[in-house]
Amino acid sequence: RRQSASGLEKHARRIRPDVDWSDLVLPAAPLTQLHELALRARHRERVLGGWRLSAGGGRGRGVLGLFAGESGTGKTLSAEVVAAELGLDLYVVQLSSVVDKYVGETEKNLERIFTEADRTDAVLLFDEADAVFGKRSEVKDSHDRYANMESAYLLQRLESFDGIALLTTNLRANIDEAFTRRLDLVVDFPFPDAGQRLALWRHGLERVPTAEGTHAGLAPLAREFELAGGSIRSAVVTAAYLAAGRDGVVTPADLLEGARREYRKAGRLVPGEGSW
Repeated sequence: RRQSASGLEKHARRIRPDVDWSDLVLPAAPLTQLHELALRARHRERVLGGWRLSAGGGRGRGVLGLFAGESGTGKTLSAEVVAAELGLDLYVVQLSSVVDKYVGETEKNLERIFTEADRTDAVLLFDEADAVFGKRSEVKDSHDRYANMESAYLLQRLESFDGIALLTTNLRANIDEAFTRRLDLVVDFPFPDAGQRLALWRHGLERVPTAEGTHAGLAPLAREFELAGGSIRSAVVTAAYLAAGRDGVVTPADLLEGARREYRKAGRLVPGEGSW
């Protein structure tokens, strides 16, 4: 595992999972699909090999999944949890950095990744799948033709892959339907509603020392600030640094400031301060 990992790290970012299912705050539907994804990965040799349910035609015994949802809704974290469940490392490939403007170079870059991945037991996560799997356009020039060739190559290579490959996209509608038909699972990650945002705030503060009454003030914070899970975590981290800087504990004011900063970072209008 150590020998093969060194080659893959040249093309992908390695994550050693340190999370579990308790770290996911998701609705029941995507959570059930993630459990099914882990189940498919664990039993694929028996079902596809022993029971001879492989599709044939050069199709490998891998598991292919697409995670679709806005940024910060938990796609990468979920991939990490699945990898942890299987006892594997996670390798994150930024597809946008793999795509090359020179003809044939994208395929070479991808082939290097798959060659190394075939030698190691890991979960591959292709981030920003839109870069390659965007809807194929009408061929008007050589650029369009080669872009479509890249999509076709990656699709063929994924189908023959024997490992676990996950792809992410911020917008499912951007992905070519010809590709989604070949996936084992498509998991949609919805933007969290007020109740889920409250659960995310509470989860983020589980190990953080807080002032009395801080947790009681989380409900209006979750209601007023429409933040995804990643942004909520960043807001909690900001609040924690503010508290550490004065050698104190996190207060409602710290959390409010963290939430406001996330809104400002996104260029959004900060909710009025009158209710606070």
